[in-house]
Amino acid sequence: MRTRIEFEPAYLLAQRPYRESSQLLEIFTRNHGRVGLVARGARGTRSKLRGVLQLFSPLLLSWTESGELGTLIAAEADGAAVNLIGERVFHGWYINELLLKLTERHDPHPWLYRDYIMALAELPGSGGEAGLRVFEKRLLSEMGYALPLTPDLEPQRRYRFDLEQGARPAAAADADSYAGTSLIALYEERMETREALRDARKLLRAALQRQLAGRELETPKLLRDLRKL
Repeated sequence: MRTRIEFEPAYLLAQRPYRESSQLLEIFTRNHGRVGLVARGARGTRSKLRGVLQLFSPLLLSWTESGELGTLIAAEADGAAVNLIGERVFHGWYINELLLKLTERHDPHPWLYRDYIMALAELPGSGGEAGLRVFEKRLLSEMGYALPLTPDLEPQRRYRFDLEQGARPAAAADADSYAGTSLIALYEERMETREALRDARKLLRAALQRQLAGRELETPKLLRDLRKL
């Protein structure tokens, strides 16, 4: 049975050429989760889709589906694109890649869709790095792998952190430990110091790597290679 979806709020996560003039799209939608679509003729010189299907731009999409891949039938902008420059472009690609690798197609996550919009809005400003960390934390929670953070930690202490058991007191000289203030900041999603951001990045990286199960993220590697140049 063929289903028709009309004017669904969505963002483009990735696209690649398909056949002579079409594109394969991966989109993230408010009500249908991640969806794969064929955009027929989208690479044609006269296609109106060329200027619409842009990363980090809110879209309204219509498509039909009868299997794993749907067919795009209409697309229009639903607002201005988020303007990312420099390394912030890589940060946007990074959150797109996380969604591609950690979500399943046709699995709705309306709250995560909201979190994605919030993360994009934060990226251009001074709170961009904190916004990334909050998105990573909420993504893990939405996938059923929430960090076992609690509000009863002591700011002055240092802790080791087990991804299943949570925080355990550690010696002050323990190189693998985290500041209590950092774990509290991550719990409250208010990372305002370099130490809090550094500890959050370290902890969330470990949690994400476990869920990626050996799959490498390409975007951080591209950014590291760029910085070497």
